[in-house]
Amino acid sequence: MNANHASCNVNSKQNEKKSRLIIAISGASGAIYAIRLLEVLQQSEIETHLIISNAARQTIAMETEYSVQQVRQLANVNYDIRDIGAAISSGSYRTLGMIIVPCSIKTLSAIAHCYSDDLISRAADVCLKERKPLHLCVRETPLHLGHLRLLSQAAEIGAQITPLMPAFYHQPKTIDDIINQSINRLLDQFEIELPQDLFQRWCGSIAN
Repeated sequence: MNANHASCNVNSKQNEKKSRLIIAISGASGAIYAIRLLEVLQQSEIETHLIISNAARQTIAMETEYSVQQVRQLANVNYDIRDIGAAISSGSYRTLGMIIVPCSIKTLSAIAHCYSDDLISRAADVCLKERKPLHLCVRETPLHLGHLRLLSQAAEIGAQITPLMPAFYHQPKTIDDIINQSINRLLDQFEIELPQDLFQRWCGSIAN
């Protein structure tokens, strides 16, 4: 056994009980959702593994007040989009699954067609083949038939289509209220409980 492989085994045993969640940011509008997700998970037991696409770097700069470096610092582990040999590119590396938020149509297309030309599409394909949750937070409107067919194809092979559509039953007052509700509901899909919910959950209508 070579030294690198032995070291990998030791680290694997040390981190065996950690719950790891892969988060990918593609170039679609809505990078703030991923940033808020990373901020929230910093207060949890979840170990976050982050991939930022090249297009997402531009989106982060255009849409937010964060630098790419600041976003990277919010994650426990960071990966280069080109690193196909990364830990998360293998099904033997244990994770809870993956969230792509936001998910561009280009990224959706790569996943739907099993075209793994970068680490985001490869890690997503690994989640699908290992039957682990893969949530695609698609951000595009309106959708033409080609988009809809890709969404259907991705769902057929096991992806969860999870567009972050604003809800209003909690009577949001700010953009942060809308973002927080969407993020909390996304974490619900992985049964990740926060010390305190980020929004007021629906408790049923009040009869007159």
